Amino acid sequence: MPQILVEELSKTYRIAERDAGALGAVKGLFHRRWRQVEALRAVSFGIGQGELVGLIGPNGAGKSTTIKILSGILEPTSGRCEVDGLVPWRQRIRHVARIGVVFGQRTQLWWDLPVIEGFDLLRDIYRVPQDRYVRIRDELVGLLRLERVLNQPVRQLSLGQRMRCEIAAALLHEPPLVFLDEPTIGLDAPSKLAVREFIGRINRERGVTVILTTHDMHDIEALAERVIVIGQGRILADGSFDELRAGVLAERRLFVDFEGEAPALELPGVTVVAREGRQLELAFDPRATPAPDLIARIVAAHAVDDIHVEEPLIEEVIARFYDLHGAGEA
Repeated sequence: MPQILVEELSKTYRIAERDAGALGAVKGLFHRRWRQVEALRAVSFGIGQGELVGLIGPNGAGKSTTIKILSGILEPTSGRCEVDGLVPWRQRIRHVARIGVVFGQRTQLWWDLPVIEGFDLLRDIYRVPQDRYVRIRDELVGLLRLERVLNQPVRQLSLGQRMRCEIAAALLHEPPLVFLDEPTIGLDAPSKLAVREFIGRINRERGVTVILTTHDMHDIEALAERVIVIGQGRILADGSFDELRAGVLAERRLFVDFEGEAPALELPGVTVVAREGRQLELAFDPRATPAPDLIARIVAAHAVDDIHVEEPLIEEVIARFYDLHGAGEA
C-alpha cells in the first residue's frame, strides 16, 4: 500500500459575494450572495515511501488545497485520503507528529524569539528526547549553515535565512514525510541552491518522502523524479518530466556555428528559428528527423566549427502543457 493514498478527492468552497461600494456592503447584510468554487475535482494518486514528487500547476490550480488536506489542515468535501494509514483531519494529533510542513509565506517559528529558542519550543511540542533533539538540531544547523543566525530573532533574518530555519524546524522531530509548499519563493540564487541541495540530500540519504509544490521549474527539474500536474482542480498529468516533455513538446533546437557565413538551409522537417552571422538555430522533431541524421547532413555539406542540440526550456514545456489543457489562471 502506498504511503499516501488519495481517491476521488474533492473540495468545494462557498464564497460570499457582494457589490462594490457602501451600498453594496449594506445590501450584502440583508441579501447575501454565494457561489461555489471547486478547488479539487475527483483527484486521485498514490505516493510511495521515499519518493520525491513535484506538485505543479498555475495559481488557483489546487496545489495548496491538496497539501492542506494531506497535512490535516483542511477537510475535503468528499473522497478518501490516507497517509501512513491515518486520515489526516480525523487523526490529526497522531498525524502531525509524523510529518513536517513548510509553507513558504508563513512561519512556524516565533517572530520575536531567537531561532534557537524557537527550536527548543518545538522540541517540547513534539516531545523529542533531549539527547536525540541535540543530535538532530546540530546536524541540521550544520547542513543548512545556520550557526551564525541561531541567536538572532526570526524577524531580523533575511528571507533566505528564515526559509533555511523553517526547513530545519520542520525536520527537528525526524518526520518520514515532508510537505514543502513554495519553499524557495523569493529566495536569491545561493539560497535556492542551498535549499535544493538539502532537500535532495534528505530524500536520498534518509529516505524521507518529499512533496514539493513550486512555481520555480528549476526546482522541479533539479529535484523531482515524478511530476503531478494539477489544473483547475484536476490531475492533468502524472509521470516523469521527460515523459511530460515528450508528450507535449518533442521539439528540439539545433545550434550550428559555421566556419563562414551561415548558409540559407532548406531541409525537410526543419525550421530556421534564427540566423545571425555564422550561427543558425534550427527547430526539428526528433521523432520525424533524428538528430544524428540531421547533423550528418549538415556536416557533410558545410564546414562547421561547433554543433549541439538543446532540449526546450522547462518553462516552455509547462506553458505549452497548460495551453493544451486550458489550465491557465482563471
